[in-house]
This record gives sequence, structure tokens and C-alpha cells, in this order.
Amino acid sequence: MKNHKLLVIDDDPHISELIALYGEKNGYSIISAQDGTEGLQTFFETSPNLVILDIMLPEMDGWTVCREIRREYPTPIIMLTGKGESYDKVKGLDLGADDYLVKPFDPKELMARVKAILRRVNPLFEKKERIEFPDLILDFTQYKVELRGTDLILPPKEMELLYFFASHPNRVFTRQQLLDQIWGFDFAGDSRTVDVHIKRIREKLGDSNPYWSLKTIRGIGYKFEVSPQCFG
Repeated sequence: MKNHKLLVIDDDPHISELIALYGEKNGYSIISAQDGTEGLQTFFETSPNLVILDIMLPEMDGWTVCREIRREYPTPIIMLTGKGESYDKVKGLDLGADDYLVKPFDPKELMARVKAILRRVNPLFEKKERIEFPDLILDFTQYKVELRGTDLILPPKEMELLYFFASHPNRVFTRQQLLDQIWGFDFAGDSRTVDVHIKRIREKLGDSNPYWSLKTIRGIGYKFEVSPQCFG
């Protein structure tokens, strides 16, 4: 079974080793990076389920790394600060961090926070169960899609994938993130599974709607692009 992947970005090898030790004991796969530039590149390459991010980093500081991740991805971020100042905490949360810890910290507390965040962060069920766009209604409780007033039959995985995209309009997801969220972390197949399902969804939805469309982001993944008109 594949474990949740935690990316630790910290230039202190002792802290990285400590987090790795406790993380592996708790069943997580640990990936480490020692500076901000390496950390951001590793994030894009590995699609971790959660990032543990130090603020004071060489090459690129934690603020910048957090900001770059948040441009496109909802991946949970726990920030580590050695200062303990309220400014650091507030700035981190404003940039989109999910939590923060002040150094030195209890690794058991860190693992408890990681577990709590991963337990509550399942984007598939974050949004309301009924989603409406012009010409498209998704009712997840009934696994029902209504397209231009006509019921559309989708197999469960196609329904879940479309619902996931519609729940996060205009947000880009990699194939690996989609596999993890829809098929689960223990899925043994490859990323082409995502491509096949998206192709089938597109065929059933028909030509692009002026208000929404399922877009391919070359070299990255996919997003459900929604016109600003749909938000008011």
C-alpha cells in the first residue's frame, strides 16, 4: 500500500532526520529538501500530500515557496518558524498555510497535526453535495449529472472525477494528485488512467461550453476552467 507522502523542506539536517524518524514510525513516506529552490522543484516532481516548510531557508525562503505552491495547488502546508513571532504566524496563514509550529517543537505534536490535517483534507467531500453551473448540475448524493436539462449517466469514477474538478474550479491538478484523490493512495495503475477517464468525460459533455470546460494544462495536468460570469 502506498503511504501519504510528506515533503520536509528544512536546511537543518537534524530537524529533517527527526521528522523523518517520527513520520516513518507513523506510516508516512518522507521526502526531504534542504533549500527553497530544491524544495519547490521536489514538490512539483513528487506531488506530496502535505508539506512541512521552514521559513528561514537558503536560495528561496519559506514565504516564497508557500506562495508559489498556493498559486495552483491546495496541498496542505505546515510552516515551521524559529522566531515565534505573531507576524510570522499571521503572514504564513495569510499566504495559505494550514498550520504552523514554533521551533523547538515536540515531534509527537507535529505528527498529531499532520494526522489531523490529512484526515480533514479530502477535497472530494469539502464542497456542497450539489453543484450548479450553466447547463450543468452535479448531485453527488445521487451520483447524478444533468447536462442541458438531460440526465447524463456516468460510471462512478467518472462522476467522482468530474465532481472533484467542479468542486475546485480553476485550480490545476497533476495526474498524480487526481489518482491519489479519486483512486486512492494504494492504486497500482499509472497516470494514463486519468487521461482515459477525462477523455470519456469530455466525449459525454460534448463541445466546450462558454461558461466551463475541462482544460489540459500542458506538462502539468488538468483543470475545470469556469468563466467569471458563473461567480456572480
